[in-house]
Amino acid sequence: MSRALVISCVVLSALGAPLHAGDPVAGEREFGKCRSCHAVVAPDGTEIVKGGRTGPNLYGVVGRAVGSTDFRYGASMASLSGSGLVWTEAEIDTYIVDPQAWIAAKTGDSAAKSSMTFRLRKGGADVAAYLASVAR
Repeated sequence: MSRALVISCVVLSALGAPLHAGDPVAGEREFGKCRSCHAVVAPDGTEIVKGGRTGPNLYGVVGRAVGSTDFRYGASMASLSGSGLVWTEAEIDTYIVDPQAWIAAKTGDSAAKSSMTFRLRKGGADVAAYLASVAR
């Protein structure tokens, strides 16, 4: 691997940028696994993805402050509300892989718990790209 490529990867990683862009078409397919708990509903009520209400509505999640909707979040996620942390595609990708580890790292509390127990081992960048695409 060239030195320039290694340096670029390190810089992008430090900035929180994904090392590869997600594919929104593949993400739409992967989002099928998320529908049992999450819907995607536009502010005007248009249901883009009919889904469960166990988790928050994911319309406009990319760019939204963490814990900022009227959803009733668990204590650990609620503690991040007002922290200035914003959902980016990279944050969503990281969260989906291991919600417990993500919330523990963000809160600085190893005992912090995420209400989301589902893990998407691969395809998180695609799901994040899909979520970004539906709110444009």
